[in-house]
Amino acid sequence: YNCALRRLDWQQEQGFVSSLALGYNEVEIQRGMTTSSTAIFIPFMTRELRMAGQALYYGMNALSHNVIMADRKKLKSANGMYLGSTGSGKSFAAKRELLNVFLTIPQDRIIVVDPMGEYAPLVRRLGGQVIEIAPDSPHHLNPMDVELNMAAGESPLSMKADFLLSLCELVVGGKEGLQPIEKTVIDRCVRLVYREQALGLETAKTPLLQDLYEELLRQPEPEARRVATALELYCTGSLNLFNHPTNVKTDSRVVCIVLKNMGENLRKIAMHITNEFVSQAVDQNFHEGA
Repeated sequence: YNCALRRLDWQQEQGFVSSLALGYNEVEIQRGMTTSSTAIFIPFMTRELRMAGQALYYGMNALSHNVIMADRKKLKSANGMYLGSTGSGKSFAAKRELLNVFLTIPQDRIIVVDPMGEYAPLVRRLGGQVIEIAPDSPHHLNPMDVELNMAAGESPLSMKADFLLSLCELVVGGKEGLQPIEKTVIDRCVRLVYREQALGLETAKTPLLQDLYEELLRQPEPEARRVATALELYCTGSLNLFNHPTNVKTDSRVVCIVLKNMGENLRKIAMHITNEFVSQAVDQNFHEGA
């Protein structure tokens, strides 16, 4: 191994003391080494992750068996994901983090989009709001809800118009999507539907999807009738679960939206509306400084 041994005659005690991690060299023998060679003598073979402050438990270091404590909000990107094979504990780890956030960081809000309904029991035990989106569910989210009290420079109605354009594009379908005339008509109707709210009238009510449908029917363009006909199924037809006022507590600290019982015809639309709800909640929290 290109390593020559030297016997320390009558210096066994000094050699033993010098070999200890005390920083003493009693035999006056030195040797220059590269950093890679020196690293062999370092007893720590793994890096530890233990952040201060409101750090959360994320598991145990497989080599040192020390706990991993991290605060993702201090990182350059606070996003995270759980990866693993089936049955490896991804859902359990996510629920554990949810519970840790609930118990240790009271100013944080928790929103869960639950496609399989596995987080609902935990959210109920925490006193949160479980919203079950299904054709026969009594819970309703109104896709026309809008928060007008946003930061300066932002236009809530323009953002809502953009969302409703993408929603109508999902409803109308087709490879080409909405035509320019159809987009113009939808944007016009959205502004007409929200006119009273935009003016700040006390009698203004939050519109429903049916209000947009009826406004489209009043337009002279044939493209407006085409879009209205596509919306009819979701306004007055059998899939009208999104044509109701919001009747759940959406401002609860812990909210779980369950999509387990959604059929194929509604799943994409339900996911789109759910993403809009989460986006509005994030924007509102940012505006409030939360």
